[in-house]
Amino acid sequence: MSNPITSTTSDSPVCIVTGGSHGIGDAICEKFSAQGYTVINLDIKDNLTQSKSIEWLKCDVSVSCEVRQAIQQSVLKYGRVDCLVSNAGIHFSATIEDTSEEDFDRIFGLNVKGAITATKAVLPQMKSQQGGVILYIASDQALIAKQSSFAYNMSKAALASMAKTTALDYAKYQIRSNAICPGTIETPLYHNAINRYVAISGANIDQVHAEEAALQPIGRLGQASEVAALTYFLASDDARFITGSLQVIDGGYTAQ
Repeated sequence: MSNPITSTTSDSPVCIVTGGSHGIGDAICEKFSAQGYTVINLDIKDNLTQSKSIEWLKCDVSVSCEVRQAIQQSVLKYGRVDCLVSNAGIHFSATIEDTSEEDFDRIFGLNVKGAITATKAVLPQMKSQQGGVILYIASDQALIAKQSSFAYNMSKAALASMAKTTALDYAKYQIRSNAICPGTIETPLYHNAINRYVAISGANIDQVHAEEAALQPIGRLGQASEVAALTYFLASDDARFITGSLQVIDGGYTAQ
């Protein structure tokens, strides 16, 4: 990030995605890039298989100064920011008794504090250009509770609240804010969680996958590309009257 920056004004809309190297974040980066956006991926790790048109800036989203510097660098370089997708997050399974203070701080440091810092960093530019879209990748757990999910559940509920308050506070600047609430999506994070469960329990992995699919009324897991498609729609002018909402994409799970 110490390289000299040449300031230009991008003719293409600019989308900044936090945690865009893998899973849902990767799918979002690819979707926006394919639709003609200049995409900047803020992630601690690069994805070498990602489209070369997507710009990766190494950034630990839990470290506020790194987030501010990366976003300021992007705004200086491109002269605009049309969309922020706050996607970076980590999962943690534990009850309140089994969640240490360090665990709680780690979950909230990335899932919530990272989103706050990124939002505050894009708002001055969005206000000056009188427009922009902020999208938070929350979870179905922003709406319902799940077992052994004390800190994670709370962090996703916080993002839903942030989407609503930001929508109200910045509507006068034509800035829209919404939260996307995915259910069980087949991503590397999902597979890692299943693999850990199978290693501990000795369960049959095929049976576990089948049981997870059966829990969804639609009978299958969601795909990252489907979340990316919804995210892109919410950033588009077709969704210009949608703000302050929680958009569920969960195969009907929370409708039960």
